[in-house]
This record gives sequence, C-alpha cells and structure tokens, in this order.
Amino acid sequence: MQHANTQLEERVKARTAELELAHERLHQSQKMEAVGQLTGGIAHDFNNMLAVVMGSLELLKRRMGDSDPRAQRYTESAMDGARRAAVLTQRLLAFSRQQPLRPEAIDANKLVAGMSDLLRRALGAEVQLETVLAGGLWRAHADPNQLENVILNLAVNARDAMPEGGRLTIETQNAHLDGHYASTHLGVPSGQYVMIAVTDTGMGMSEEVIAKAFDPFFTTKGVGKGTGLGLSQVYGFVKQTGGHVKIYSEVGHGTTVKVYLPRFAGAGEDGPDAERADEVPLGEMQEVVLVVEDEPAVRQFSVDALTELGYRVLEADGAAAALRQLEAHPEIALLFTDVVMPEVNGAKLAEEVRRRWPAVKILFTTGYTRNAVVHNGVLDAGVELIGKPFTLEALAVKVREVLES
Repeated sequence: MQHANTQLEERVKARTAELELAHERLHQSQKMEAVGQLTGGIAHDFNNMLAVVMGSLELLKRRMGDSDPRAQRYTESAMDGARRAAVLTQRLLAFSRQQPLRPEAIDANKLVAGMSDLLRRALGAEVQLETVLAGGLWRAHADPNQLENVILNLAVNARDAMPEGGRLTIETQNAHLDGHYASTHLGVPSGQYVMIAVTDTGMGMSEEVIAKAFDPFFTTKGVGKGTGLGLSQVYGFVKQTGGHVKIYSEVGHGTTVKVYLPRFAGAGEDGPDAERADEVPLGEMQEVVLVVEDEPAVRQFSVDALTELGYRVLEADGAAAALRQLEAHPEIALLFTDVVMPEVNGAKLAEEVRRRWPAVKILFTTGYTRNAVVHNGVLDAGVELIGKPFTLEALAVKVREVLES
C-alpha cells in the first residue's frame, strides 16, 4: 500500500507539473496574441502617416530638382528618417502577423547561398561565416523576401552577441516534428519541415532572457543599440507561415535559433526573381485611375503621385462615391483602393466593381490587412496589393504591372 501511495503521489506531481507548464505556455501564447493585435492597429495608423510624409518628400524632391543642394540634403535626411520608421512599422506588422505574404516553393540552400555576400557585409571582418547546406533538401513553403529578412535579422543579432568576433554558422536540414514534440509545444503542428539554424559563438542567453526574447521591444542591448523588434519579427513571420521557431542557448557558449518552415507539398518551380525597372515607368493621360481612400491626406498624396506619373486621376472618399464615379466615367481603367475603410471595405467594393465593370483592373493598398484580402496570412489568389508606405517608384512599377496584366 505504501509503495502504491508513493507511486500515485509521484504521478500526481508529474501531472501537476505538466499542467502548470501547459498553463504557462497558454498564458504566453495569449499574451503574444493580445500584444500582436495592439501592435497591428498601431502599425496601421503609422503607415498611413508615413505614406503622406514619404510621398510628399518624394514629390517635393522632384519639384526642387538640383537647384538647392542644401535643401536636397535636408529632404534626403527626412526621407532617411521616414524609411527607418517604415522599417519599424513593418516589424510591428510582422510580429502581429498582419503582413501580407506571398508564399512559394523555396530552395533554402539556394536562398542562403545567394545571401552570402550580403551577410558578409553585414557581419563585418571579425565574424567568420560558415554554411552547412544539406543534400536532398526539401523545398520550403514561405515568402522568400520575408525569409531573407528573417535570416538577416538573426545574423545581425548573432553579430551583436559577438563583440570580439567569432563564428556564425547557417545550417539547413530536413526535419520531422512528431506528435510528442507537437504535444509539448503549444500551436506547433506535427509534420515535415525545412529547418534553417543560425548558430553563433557569442555570449549566449539565460533562461530568463530566452523566455522574453520574442516579446516586442524587449532587448538586452544598450540604449540606441536596438529596438527589440528583430526577434519579434522573426516570431511573427514564422508563426504566420505555419512554422515554428526555437532558441537553444547557454550563457558563455553561444546561441542557436532554429526556424522550421513547412515543407512545400505541391508541384511547381521556384518563383522567378523579380525584375527591377531601371527607370520609373510613366502613364498616359488617356489612362484613368480612380483613387478610393477615406483618409484625406493619404488620398491627396495618391492623387498627386499618380498625376505626377502621367495618369488622369479621379478620386473618391469611400465605396459609394467610387461607384458613382465609375458610373459617370466608363473610361476608368484602374481602381486604386484602400482595403480598410468604414462602412464598405475595399474588398467588398472590388467585388461589386468586378461584377459590374469586369474590365476595370484593381490594385489594393493598405497599412494593415485585417484579413480583407489576406486569409491565413496569405494574399488571396489574383489580388494585387502595394503596402503603405510606398515610394513613387514602387507605385509606378506596380500600376504599370497591373494595367498591363
């Protein structure tokens, strides 16, 4: 009886410990979700403001030309500050899992190899870069541009953890996370993954630091040395992609961050590299664009930018006004609409336009998707989108791409 009681007490203790661990993980997951919703809303407002600031500076710079070098320098400094702010809002969106992704089949070995020069420049001469690329690697299913940002973020973090220099190793592997692993890691589906590990020989992290490492704005770096959003961006992207990220570290012995991306299950080739235009493509006055935006300042910038690019531009402050414009102007070739608007959002407006005017091309813009044109973190099929804030060149290229499709 005594032996049986002892065994029962041990089982109860073990089960209690498991329940406490599960509760703690659930609490952390709920906290990250709540903070993510908050940061997504903040990023939306900032992106609208930055769209006006960056766009107005670009138009001002074009108007000034090269006549006043000092004014040009001031404008460029302001643009640089706005770009840095835009990077921060993109990281907020990544953490909140509200960035629209374009996942495709990726050869992770090819992607890592193609980043070698960029990584060496970012790491500096004191950090030795090594790559260990697995043979027979499966293709991953992820957004290649965002994955490059993740690897660069992890590499820069590793560099900062090795102030006296060291070795950074990027490794790829096929991985299978079984049911037991999934049961002990909340929200991780079991299955086949492509693993990318970034390992440094730096100062390492304590258990307390690891527990907070993915929290937004948490950083162990000194004032002015970092925003605390790098690992948050990694976390948000990986979760939105349907993957998993895990940190292994020991103080004084370095850190390994393992990123698990879902294995690509479909057929098809790797996505083509995007071609960059050398010059800003211009429109013609007979090409009419209807701008639909409820924020007056953002709407005015969009109208001015498209006019600067050579298009004839009409405007509307919402869906009802947009439909009236389309009825009055059958020559409209492109609907350029915000996604997030009161009463009727851009996605519903687009549905009505496609039904009544199927020849009209549609381009969405947004600083925050809220699942109107993005579902399960992936941009809906056939949807063309340019995120706020955008540059004049990016807008020019995207408008021509949509009109000529």
